[in-house]
Amino acid sequence: MTDQPIGTSEGGSAAPQRQLRVFLVDDHAMFRAGVRAELGAHVDVVGEASTVAEAVSRIAALEPDVVLLDVHMPDGGGRAVLDAMRRTHPQVRFLALSVSDAADDVIGLIRGGARGYVTKTISPDELALAIRRVADGDAVFSPRLAGFVLDAFAARPDTPVADPELDQLTNREREVLRLLARGYAYKEIAKELFISIKTVETHVSNVLRKLQMSNRYELSRWAADRRLV
Repeated sequence: MTDQPIGTSEGGSAAPQRQLRVFLVDDHAMFRAGVRAELGAHVDVVGEASTVAEAVSRIAALEPDVVLLDVHMPDGGGRAVLDAMRRTHPQVRFLALSVSDAADDVIGLIRGGARGYVTKTISPDELALAIRRVADGDAVFSPRLAGFVLDAFAARPDTPVADPELDQLTNREREVLRLLARGYAYKEIAKELFISIKTVETHVSNVLRKLQMSNRYELSRWAADRRLV
């Protein structure tokens, strides 16, 4: 006698899975359009937002099963959305979808209530599966982040000590700084973050001014000393 396959009814016919209702939060319209197109066959994308305020309002109204949440946006980013929603809509599950694999970003979103964190290099099929798993209550991470997350929480159970110099940088400036310190060229940073080279140059200039440094090599050493790379 064989075991009954998972997801089938007693009569042997496959039990259809309910199509999940998914909401997209990302400040890049082209990226949202791409995700919507790639996920269309797997889930029901019920809405999208490009700002924190818009996301909070529309998520509250639509009550999706899973929210795909960008980490960095101009008006506060994914953590701000989580902080606004987790008390009033605890049934909504959040999956972070970001270009960043930085420790502070991952830990911040998970501590804020996200059920998982995957990078934007994920394939459409893998993303669809991650959404389903998060909806089912699992915690999901990109493979290279899973072990790192466990180690990070074990090694850093408490809130990090405040760093006045780092705190004066915006989230986007920190993201540009990390990539710059990893050796990325301006063109590569622009491609990775979906912004223009001119915008990258502006962020680098702002970081240099705020930290009172003169070149990217000083920035790289500064970032390495703080384990931001």
